[in-house]
Amino acid sequence: MHGSSRAGPVRERRPLYVDLLPPCNAGCPAGENIQAWLADMQAGRHEQAWRQLVADNPFPAIHGRVCYHPCETVCNRAELDSAVSIHAVERFLGDLALDRGWMFDAPSVRSGKRVLVVGSGPSGLSAAYHLARLGHTVEIRDAGGEPGGMMRYGIPTYRMPRDVLDGELARITALGVRIECGHRVDDLAAEREEGNFDAVFVAVGAHLSKRVDIPAGDAGHIVDALSFLRSVASGERPVIGRRVAVYGGGNTAMDAARVARRMGADEALIVYRRTRAQMPAHVEEAEDAEREGVRINWLRTITAFDGPELQVEIMELDESGFPQPTGRFETLAADTVILALGQDTDTAFLRAVPGVEFQRDGTVVVSDSLMTGAPGVFAGGDMVPSERTVTVGVGHGKKAARHIDAWLHGTAAESQPKHPQVSFDMLHLWFFGDAARRQQPELMPAVAVAGFDEVIGGLSDEQVSFEAHRCLSCGNCCECDGCVGACPEDAVIKLGEGHRYRFDYDRCTGCGACFEQCPVHSIEMVAEHE
Repeated sequence: MHGSSRAGPVRERRPLYVDLLPPCNAGCPAGENIQAWLADMQAGRHEQAWRQLVADNPFPAIHGRVCYHPCETVCNRAELDSAVSIHAVERFLGDLALDRGWMFDAPSVRSGKRVLVVGSGPSGLSAAYHLARLGHTVEIRDAGGEPGGMMRYGIPTYRMPRDVLDGELARITALGVRIECGHRVDDLAAEREEGNFDAVFVAVGAHLSKRVDIPAGDAGHIVDALSFLRSVASGERPVIGRRVAVYGGGNTAMDAARVARRMGADEALIVYRRTRAQMPAHVEEAEDAEREGVRINWLRTITAFDGPELQVEIMELDESGFPQPTGRFETLAADTVILALGQDTDTAFLRAVPGVEFQRDGTVVVSDSLMTGAPGVFAGGDMVPSERTVTVGVGHGKKAARHIDAWLHGTAAESQPKHPQVSFDMLHLWFFGDAARRQQPELMPAVAVAGFDEVIGGLSDEQVSFEAHRCLSCGNCCECDGCVGACPEDAVIKLGEGHRYRFDYDRCTGCGACFEQCPVHSIEMVAEHE
């Protein structure tokens, strides 16, 4: 053989091509293969990128607007200059698909199984989508007037235009999923029996607002945030006055304050009992609210309200970081107080189902497969302990569909082992220069608060292509030919576009030149006899 007759030291290690897990993929609650669809975008394969994306998540146009993109928080590119604007590329793909009328592929076979989904929010819709693509007949029942759950009634139109929501939901029904709105499920066992359903996925959203007793005079107008947002989303114009105080520190509080500004409030302030660092709202949500003139009063609790006077007590953090009252008070001006203190799910209809158990906070106990103690009854989204976001809900729906499908077939869903994750310090970044992130256009605050037009715009085709090319392809070969050029023995064989390379180990001396220059760490040096 070619290398066997060579004199020299015995090779102690050799290079091996590997595929590692990029942090963006690992950080996506919806389980998207982000790096794969970004690679398709780099190659200009837009429809292929969209189909790769919707294999995991049917709502790219929605997620590109409302997801808090944890994939970008962990993106290795942030250590170089700034994270890839993954959500902007996802939004572009989603909007392009709506514009061009791309549809989901119909299932090739029908299973003959029927699944009932209770709730048409992100989790229920996601489960229905994945179950339908697996060939099952799916019916969704929802108490609301229109499908979408909190995506429709809790997220304002300046963040989620309703034509985008309706366009992506229409693809679900085009798959054959039947959605029946205005249908409240009170007796799950009866619904299951009457509809001859083989399995059930319960994904009722958190629509019950938590309350707090605030001493209020006759002039004190107090409403809960979800009712306020729902009424505005339904086209109503609730009377709130010129000055509005929102009590709470989550994303719903920020939305309520921003909507209040759009409903004519000259002043909108948020009262929150902890600090900025402790608030549950995402940082950019608070920043967007402040940009639109919303004032945030930290370390304050409301003690009494007799409009137009609002009494708040100043808080201080104790050694454990918990807010404690100080006995010092302030008086603020407010015509309306909006309570945004969190939400609970209405799980009363499940309490009569034998085997279903509940946590102390009212959420449902489920196994790793998301099945409750009742055989064939699964639950996800806001009903189980988790972060309550659209993306987490969609991920639950996907996971539940996989386990429901396995349960219907009398098997257990197999989990594929994940590759090791690749970190920034594993990369050799000679191949990548600095490239500033492209910024999405935004309405000026004075214009934004004048109506409900979408505040953040999309990137152009050229800008999206640029963003896709900023991806470092962490841990997976990007076919840069660096290993070919670096090898002094011509031991790297190029197999053609899309097929990567192979090593000729007869020629290879184990010098490691290919490994040292590989920008994305898709080569590792292993012991000769591993």
